[in-house]
Amino acid sequence: MAAVAEQGMSPYEAARERTVQENKRKMEALNLRHLSAAIKEAPKTPSPMKQKRRRIIEEAVVAPSPPRRSRRLANLPEVKYAEIAPHNAERMTRSPWKPTNRIYSARPGSISMKARLEAARKAEELESELDPSFPSFVKAMLHSHVVRGFWLGLPSHFCDTYMPKQDAIVTLVDEKDEEFDTNYLAYKKGLSGGWAGFALCHGLQDGDATVFQLIKPTTFKVHIIRATSDDDDEVTE
Repeated sequence: MAAVAEQGMSPYEAARERTVQENKRKMEALNLRHLSAAIKEAPKTPSPMKQKRRRIIEEAVVAPSPPRRSRRLANLPEVKYAEIAPHNAERMTRSPWKPTNRIYSARPGSISMKARLEAARKAEELESELDPSFPSFVKAMLHSHVVRGFWLGLPSHFCDTYMPKQDAIVTLVDEKDEEFDTNYLAYKKGLSGGWAGFALCHGLQDGDATVFQLIKPTTFKVHIIRATSDDDDEVTE
C-alpha cells in the first residue's frame, strides 16, 4: 500500500510518508494508543501531595519588639540622641537677667572702619597696661555678638591654653564689679546663655571693643571700649 501511495509523490513527500508509517508501527508495538485512552477514561482523583490545607489564623497579641540593630552594634549600649553634659560639668538652668532699664538701640547708620580700628587700637593699649600675670585678649564686637544670635566665640588658642576642657559656668565681671554668669561651651569654645544679658545690660554695639582678662580659672574681668566717630573717644563703663 505504501508503494502504491508513493506513486505520484515527490521524493520529499515519499520520505515523509515512510517516516509516518514507521512511527505508527512503533506506537503499535509500545501499545501507546491504548495506554493514552486508558488514562483519559480513568477517574480524576486529587493528588495527596497537592491537597489544599486551610490555614487557621488565630488571634495573637503582638508584643512590641526592640528595634533591629546591626550585628556589629548589637552588644553596644543604646545611643540616646540628646545633649548630655558631662557628669561633673556645671550648666546654667536659665540665663541670669539683671534688672536694667537699658533697651538695646542700634547705633544710627553703620560704624565706619576707622572707628572700628580706633576702638580696637585703644583696647590693645589697655590690654598692654594690664597685669601680664593674668592672661587676656581683645575681642571686637560684631553684629552677631550683640544684635542677633548673641553668641560670642573666644580665641581658639586662648581656650586651648587657659579655659576648662568641659562645659562650665564662666562669670563676667564688669568695671563696677557686677557679676554676670554665662554658659561656656567647651566644644564650641564660646559663651552662650547669659552673654545676651551682659551685652544688653552694658549696651554693647557693633564696632565696640572689649578686653577679657582671666582673673580666675572661670572668671573674666571685662573692659569695654566704645566705638565712636567723634575725636574725643573715651573708655566707658
